[in-house]
Amino acid sequence: MNLLLVYPEFPETFWSYKKALKFVSKKSGSPPLGLLTVAAMLPAEWNIKVVDMNVSPLRNSSIRKADFVFISGMSVQQESARKVIELCARLGTKTVAGGPLFTTGWENFPRVDHFVLNEAELTLPEFLRDIQKGTARRIYSTEQWPDITDTPLPRWDLIKMKKYASMSVQHSRGCPFDCEFCDITLLYGRKTRVKTSSQITAELDNIYSHGWRENVFFVDDNFIGSKTILKRETLPAIIRWMEEHRYPFTFNTQASINIADDKELLRLMGKAGFTRVFVGIETPNEESLKECSKVQNINRDMIASIKIINQHGMEVQGGFIVGFDSDPASIFEDQIRFIQESTVVTAMVGLLTALKGTKLYLRLKRENRLVSEETGNNTDLSINFKPAMNLDILLNGYKKIVSTIYSPKYYYKRVMDFLKIYSPPVKRFFRFRPIHILTLIKSLVLLGIIGKERFQYWKLMLWTIFRRPRYFPLASTLAIYGFHYRKVFEKLPRV
Repeated sequence: MNLLLVYPEFPETFWSYKKALKFVSKKSGSPPLGLLTVAAMLPAEWNIKVVDMNVSPLRNSSIRKADFVFISGMSVQQESARKVIELCARLGTKTVAGGPLFTTGWENFPRVDHFVLNEAELTLPEFLRDIQKGTARRIYSTEQWPDITDTPLPRWDLIKMKKYASMSVQHSRGCPFDCEFCDITLLYGRKTRVKTSSQITAELDNIYSHGWRENVFFVDDNFIGSKTILKRETLPAIIRWMEEHRYPFTFNTQASINIADDKELLRLMGKAGFTRVFVGIETPNEESLKECSKVQNINRDMIASIKIINQHGMEVQGGFIVGFDSDPASIFEDQIRFIQESTVVTAMVGLLTALKGTKLYLRLKRENRLVSEETGNNTDLSINFKPAMNLDILLNGYKKIVSTIYSPKYYYKRVMDFLKIYSPPVKRFFRFRPIHILTLIKSLVLLGIIGKERFQYWKLMLWTIFRRPRYFPLASTLAIYGFHYRKVFEKLPRV
């Protein structure tokens, strides 16, 4: 068979990093790990082609040559996914859809021929048997959770790695917490399922053998869901691997804030090469945390926790939300003050969104407050329910937060305050590449000469050179990120 695996395009959002990627001549932040893993589950004798629409165009000729087009994605990619599905239907090629977008909302895609939902380790084999017998059903789903110790290595040979800013590894699925607005437990359950340490080092070997020497993202929704296994097996294995290979990668991941309570875990992560961790902070308002069952953040000095993580060599990238029923009128100023005091440079602030199937979605449905399905983009002002707060006040307050924290004055101060306390335990070698010269020239021109942040930019660069020269590449990177975030929010419509 000839199969075409398609990853739809991301719109320009906080997470797309499109403005930042232009500085480093990359097309996309991360590869389609799910599709590449599915590709490894397909019969070896089949002809498989992957098209990531964030990297290369989807051509009609590729669709016509395929017996099936497999499509996967997240809710933020739904507009692009619909266009792909319509195009395949017009060209007469059957479609097979799976992944988070379709697992929670397959009913919204009537033109898809087959759905392989939930986790492919369980649902894909039955579909493959049926299509070879000519008896394929429309929907394949399961309520079980697979053992991911049998998950194969992704097919990295099917993409051009140099087009991406980072590679990806999945260590675990599931999360022990159950926040009202989050769909992770809906998709992957509350019991954390973990790959073996030998699987993880095999995945690192696989990426390394393809010539990759840059960042690797551990895509786990909560990397520390099984701390005992992490500390006893996984992290020691990664540390040995990194030492043997002279630290060719840096790592980043996502974790709950209780990571700050385990100093041994932080020490091991720092030694393994983790430099960034995304943490769902959400809000400084305790009542809002209780409302959404964010139990791990309640009764905690979150600023102190963030600084503990920083001091162990990891930058905290924070997720923040406004729009909770319990948010007071002061929430916008409270968020700004918290973000500045916490030195969270990358503050991903979004509007509360009711994702389909979540406890929040079901509650709002019972209360007759849903007004539309979500777009998957919580920064585009498209809130999909009736908030308790006046809508105009909420949207204008949200815009005030992002316009303030990403203004040069506020943003560059956070960068400098962060670099003052940042202390990675492992001294890493800076691997110079010609692209670094081009990136530096672009940033000097766009940020240091013609950018409205040029005063703050030069203040940061000079301060870093004289006070923290070791972190000059990091300071330059954070300056570029700030440019991206500001440009995204400058495009927000008027309320």
